[in-house]
Amino acid sequence: MKGLLLFALLGLAFVAEANTLYKCTDAAGHTTYTNTRASAKNCIVLSREAQAPAASAAPARPRAAASTPSPNDFPRVSNDVQQKRDTDRRHILEQEQAAELRNLDEARRALAEQEALRAGPDRVRPHRDRIALHERNLEALRREMSNLK
Repeated sequence: MKGLLLFALLGLAFVAEANTLYKCTDAAGHTTYTNTRASAKNCIVLSREAQAPAASAAPARPRAAASTPSPNDFPRVSNDVQQKRDTDRRHILEQEQAAELRNLDEARRALAEQEALRAGPDRVRPHRDRIALHERNLEALRREMSNLK
C-alpha cells in the first residue's frame, strides 16, 4: 500500500516537474524513486523523456476543426438505413422496458408473499433490493428512450 502511494505521488511529481526518473538506494538499502538525484548515492535512470521545447514567442496556432474532409470510401449510412436502425433500437428498448416491468411486478409479488409470511428483515431485504434494481433499470431505459430522435 505504501509503495502504491509512493508511485501515485511520484507520478504526480514526475508529470509536474521533471523528465527524468531515478531509482536511488541509500546506505540502509531503502529504495526511493524520484525526479531529482538528491543526496542518495546509488541512483540509476529508469526513464528519460525528451524535454519539450520552450514556448516560442509566436502564439500557438488554433487547431482546425475538420481540416481534411472524409475520404470518398469512408463508410456512410443513408437516411433510410439510419431511420431503420433508430426504429429497431426503439423496438428493442420497448421490449426491454416491458420485460423489466414484468420482472418488477414479479419482484413485488415475491416481496408481498414474504411480508405476508411475516418474514424477518433478513429474508425481505433481497426482495426489496430486487425491486430497487428493476426500478433503476426502468429509469435508465426511460432516459435512453427520451434520447431517441
